[in-house]
Amino acid sequence: MTQVADNPDQDLHKSFEPEQIEARWYPIWEKSGYFHAGTHVKDGDCAGAPYAIQFPPPNVTGTLHMGHAFNQTIMDGLIRYHRMRGNDTVFVPGTDHAGIATQIVVERQLDAQKVSRYDLGREKFVEKVWQWKEESGGAITEQVRRLGASADWDREYFTMDDNLSQGVIEAFVRLHEQGLIYRGKRLVNWDPQLLTAVSDLEVQSVETDGHLWHIEYPFVDGAQTIEKDGEQVEIKGLTIATTRPETMLADSALCVHPDDDRYTHLVGKMVHLPLCDRQIPIIADDFVDQTFGTGVVKITGAHDFNDYACAIRHNLPLIELLTLDAKINDDAPEAFRGLDRFVARDAVVEALQEGDFLKHVEPHRMMQPRGDRTGAVLEPMLTDQWFVAMSQPAPEGTLHPGRSITEVALEAVANGSIQFFPSNWTTTYNQWLENIQDWCISRQLWWGHQIPAWYGDDGQIFVARSEEKAYEQARNQGYQGTLTRDPDVLDTWFSSALVPFSTMGWPDTTPDLQKYLPSSVLVTGFDIIFFWVARMVMMTTHLTGQVPFHHVYVHGLIRDADGQKMSKSKGNTLDPVDLIDGSTLEDLVAKRTYGLMNPKQADAIEKATRRQYPDGIAAYGADALRFTMAAYASLGRNINFDLKRCEGYRNFCNKLWNAARFVLMHTQDKYQPSDAADLSGLPERWILSRLQNLKAQVHKGFADYRFDNIANALYHFVWDEYCDWYLELAKVQLQSEDPKVQAGCRQTLITVLDEILRLLHPITPFITEELWQRVSVVAHTRAPNEQTSLCVQSYPAVQTAFIDHEAEEAFQILKSRIEAIRVLRSEMQIPPSQRVPLYAQGAQDSLSAHAPYLASLGRLSEVEIVDVLPDEPGAPVQVVGDDHLMLKVEIDIEAEIARLDKEIARLEGEVAKANNKLNNPSFVERAPAPVVAQERERLAQFTQTLENVREQRARLG
Repeated sequence: MTQVADNPDQDLHKSFEPEQIEARWYPIWEKSGYFHAGTHVKDGDCAGAPYAIQFPPPNVTGTLHMGHAFNQTIMDGLIRYHRMRGNDTVFVPGTDHAGIATQIVVERQLDAQKVSRYDLGREKFVEKVWQWKEESGGAITEQVRRLGASADWDREYFTMDDNLSQGVIEAFVRLHEQGLIYRGKRLVNWDPQLLTAVSDLEVQSVETDGHLWHIEYPFVDGAQTIEKDGEQVEIKGLTIATTRPETMLADSALCVHPDDDRYTHLVGKMVHLPLCDRQIPIIADDFVDQTFGTGVVKITGAHDFNDYACAIRHNLPLIELLTLDAKINDDAPEAFRGLDRFVARDAVVEALQEGDFLKHVEPHRMMQPRGDRTGAVLEPMLTDQWFVAMSQPAPEGTLHPGRSITEVALEAVANGSIQFFPSNWTTTYNQWLENIQDWCISRQLWWGHQIPAWYGDDGQIFVARSEEKAYEQARNQGYQGTLTRDPDVLDTWFSSALVPFSTMGWPDTTPDLQKYLPSSVLVTGFDIIFFWVARMVMMTTHLTGQVPFHHVYVHGLIRDADGQKMSKSKGNTLDPVDLIDGSTLEDLVAKRTYGLMNPKQADAIEKATRRQYPDGIAAYGADALRFTMAAYASLGRNINFDLKRCEGYRNFCNKLWNAARFVLMHTQDKYQPSDAADLSGLPERWILSRLQNLKAQVHKGFADYRFDNIANALYHFVWDEYCDWYLELAKVQLQSEDPKVQAGCRQTLITVLDEILRLLHPITPFITEELWQRVSVVAHTRAPNEQTSLCVQSYPAVQTAFIDHEAEEAFQILKSRIEAIRVLRSEMQIPPSQRVPLYAQGAQDSLSAHAPYLASLGRLSEVEIVDVLPDEPGAPVQVVGDDHLMLKVEIDIEAEIARLDKEIARLEGEVAKANNKLNNPSFVERAPAPVVAQERERLAQFTQTLENVREQRARLG
C-alpha cells in the first residue's frame, strides 16, 4: 500500500489511501491538544462563547454499531464547526458502567470456568468486573477515535469513577432528605433470570402464540341467573378467560364492569376459588373490558399491573404466589409448591380439567413482556424497592419548592429553555412525563452504585453519604446496634441522568460547571427520549436549577437496506469499522455468528451474510462513512442504510483528491497572492459567487441541524460546479496570454479549494486535513514550517462582495451553449478525439467572449460567429434561446429530421404544461407572485425555442 509521506508539504500521491491518512492524523490531533476544551479559533465570529456536547455514554460492554457512527458523525460535525467558528468547545466523552449488561458479560465468563458469582462473593466478583473493564472496556472509545471524533479525551469519564460515584451518592442522599426518594413495596417488572427489577423502558413486548383458558368459579350460594341473548339463564359460577391460569392460585376477587347488565346484580356475592380452600368476592371496576373474553376478569393484585391498581382501589389483599426465581411459593396449595411457573401452568390446567372447572381453551395471539437483556419472560412482582417520587411537590428549601420534579421538567420545554429538533418530539416528551409513574431506581445486582442506605437490626433505615455518617446518624437517633448496607445498586439510568453536571464537578461549584452547563445540544435517537433525555432534564433542573442542554436534536434510527431493525439475532448488523477498513466475507460471518449457541440460528445468519456480501465489504474509509451518515441525517424517523451510498461518497473523496492534485500542479511555485490578479473573468466571478451561496447553505444547515442539506450542498458544489465546470474552464484561463488572467485563475483555484476544505472539514476531517496541509502553504494561509491543523482554522464566512447574480446568469448561458454542443456531438456520435468546427448565430459579443470556452469544453476545432447559418440542409443544429449552434459535419438527414421532430414534441409538451398552469385561476391567484412570474418566463422561453426549432425543421423539408 502506498505510504503517506512524513512531510505533509511533499507532493500528493496519485491515489487517495484513507487508511494511512487516518492512522497518521488522529494521533497528531490528540497529542497536539487541538481537542482540549478552550481550544478555538481566536478570530472566529463566536468570540470564545462556550459550546459543549456530552457523549450519550455508550455501554462499556459494547462495540460500535451503526447508530454510534451516525450519532458521532453529527456530534463531531457540530463540535468541529463551532471550534472553527471560534467557540470555546468541549466534547465530553465517556462510557456507562451498564449494570445489567456488564454483570451478564462477567457472569458468562465465570460460567465458562464453572464458577458462579456466589462462589466468589460480592467483593471478589466486583474486583473481577473491574479487571474485565480494564482489559476490555476501552475498546469502544478506541473505535470512536477511528471515526475521527474530536473529543477532549483528558475529560473521559466512566460512570463508576470515584468523582462521579460521589455525585451519585450526593444526589441520592439529597433527594431522600427532601422526601423525594423513598423505599416501598410496589409491583415492578421482575426478571427471574437476572433476579432483579428492571425498568418499564427495558421491557420488550413480543407478540407470541398463547391460549385463553376459560375457567369457571362456582358461586358460594349456588346457581345464579343472568340474562343471555335476551333470555334468563341459570349458571353455576362466573367464567373468566386468562392467559396465565397458574396465577389464579393468588386471586383475591373476580371483577366485572359496573355498567355490564349481565353481571351487576352479582356484585358483592362470593365465589369459590378453584383448587384453593378460599372464597373471593365479586367486585365492579370500570377498568374491565366488557368485550374481552367473558367480560369477567380475575384480580391477582401481586402479579399484574392492572390488577394491582384495582386491588389497591378496593382494598383487596395482595397475595404473593411466586418466588423471585419464578417458582410457586409455599403459600400455594401443596401440589404446586416448588414448581417452575410454566410447569405449574400445565399442572394447574390438568387439575382444573379434573375438577371440571376448565370450560374452554382457545388459541390467542398476545403481547408477552420480555427482558431486553436476557429475553426472559418478565413477571410483575411485589418487592421492596427504592423509588423517586415523580409527582410529589418538592419541600421548602429546594430550588423549586411546591413543584414536582416532573412539573419543572415540563416547564423547561414549555418556556423554550429546551427546544427539540424536530419540534414534534416535544409532544412525545410531554405525553410521557404527564403520565409518568414513580421511578423504581433499585436493582438487585452486585455491579453498580450501591445504594447508600444502612439497616439496623430493628429495621430502621439510615441514608447517608458514608458508613461513618450512617453510624453517626443512627447514634443520634438512639440506635446502638450494628448496621448492614443495602445490597441493591442503583438503576444505571439514575447515574446517567446526572452526567450533564456530575462530569463538570458537581456537587462542587466548579468553573467548568459555570461555563459548560447547560451544554449546547444533546444529539440522540428518539428511542431514549424516555430512558435518558427526560431524566436528565428532571435531575439537572432539580439539583442545579439549570437545564442540562439548550437543544435536543433527535435523529432517526439506522436500519438495514430493507428497513428492518438491525439486530444480532437477524444477522443484519454492520460494524462501522468494517466499513472503514473493509472486511472479508469470512470475517463477517465469524463476527455475526460468534457466541451463538443455537446452531440453526448461526447457520441461517451465515447463509444470509454470504448472500448479502459475497465479496465481503470494501474499505471505504472514515470520511466516506461520515459523509454517508451526514447525507442520511434528515429529520426523518428511520434510515435504510445502503452500502452503495458509501461507495458513492468514497468516489467523492477520490474526486476531491484528484481536484487538489490538479490545483497544486498548476499553483505550486507559480502562485503569489496579488491584488493585481484579474478576477473579472466570467468563470472566476461565477465560481466565487457560487461559493458564497454554498457557504450560506452550509451555515443554515448547521443552524437547523440539517446535515443532509449540508452534505448535499457540499457534494453538488465540489463535484458539479468546482470540478466538472470550473476546473475545466480554468484550463482555458491558464492558457491565456494575459499574466493577470492566469494569476486570477490560480488565485481562484487555490482560494476556492482552501475554503472547500474548511467547509468540508467538520464532515470529512481526515482527507481535508491531509489536503489542507499542502494547499495552505500554497495559499499562504500557513507558513511551510508552521505546525498547525485545519481543525483550528477559521470557518469560511459569506463574503457578500463576491455575490454576483449577473455573472451567474451569464454563466448559465455559457453552460447552456456548452451542453447544447455536447448534445449535438452525442447525437451525431462524434468521438471525443475528433474536433469539429462550429457555426454560431446569435448575440455576437456574448458568443465571442464565450468562444474559447466553447472550443475547449465542446472539443471544437474552431468557433465561427455568423449572422446567418450556412445553408447546409441536414447539418445538426441546437437552438438555445436566440442562439443557433451548428456543427459542420456530414450527417444523416433522416436522422436529424427525427431528432428535430422529437425535440419539437418535447417543447410542445412544455408549452402546453405551462399554458395549463397559467390558465388555471387557482394557480395564478394563490401561487406566490415570483412563482407565477417564473412560470410566465418559462413559457416565453419554451415558445421562442419551439419557434426556432420549427424553423430549423422547415429547412430540411
